[in-house]
Amino acid sequence: MAKRRTAAAAQEPSFETALARLEEIVHELEEADLPLERSLAVFEEGVRLSRLLHQRLNEAERKVEILLKDESGAKVPVPFAGGAAAPAPRGEADAGDEGDDEDEGGDDAGGAHGGGQSALPF
Repeated sequence: MAKRRTAAAAQEPSFETALARLEEIVHELEEADLPLERSLAVFEEGVRLSRLLHQRLNEAERKVEILLKDESGAKVPVPFAGGAAAPAPRGEADAGDEGDDEDEGGDDAGGAHGGGQSALPF
């Protein structure tokens, strides 16, 4: 089964290629007067690419989370808004203000951290 996944991954476009194609699809659906069958086929391709891009972004986010752990292995929350925020000093996790996210603009990076996704395979 791993061989099938590897072969499928090799056939998938790069992130940039998939994003460019998705943008083309959006323009085609917005501007063209396509027959129904063509519209459905293009829409289906767009949904597939959207899911692929979402998956790749989630994988990248997990890698970043791993890199942002402190010495004890605890994840250190770092806002990612515009890249302007500096990470907290190592070892100084923000333990005192859990649940205080309202002041910082809501959930982090699209809310992917809730709902039991904290178990990483590493």
